[in-house]
Amino acid sequence: MQQSFFKIVAKLNKALLPSFSKKQLDLSKASKLQLALIGWRYYVTTKALG
Repeated sequence: MQQSFFKIVAKLNKALLPSFSKKQLDLSKASKLQLALIGWRYYVTTKALG
């Protein structure tokens, strides 16, 4: 149940949130908001796969 919820959230993230890897964002120059979005996407992805 929880894993299927995170799979749906991961699909929403992919559709709605920007992809910083495609923009080749330098993590040392990323803002706090960008770092928070990267962390959120990482958290959701690991929960969806696990």
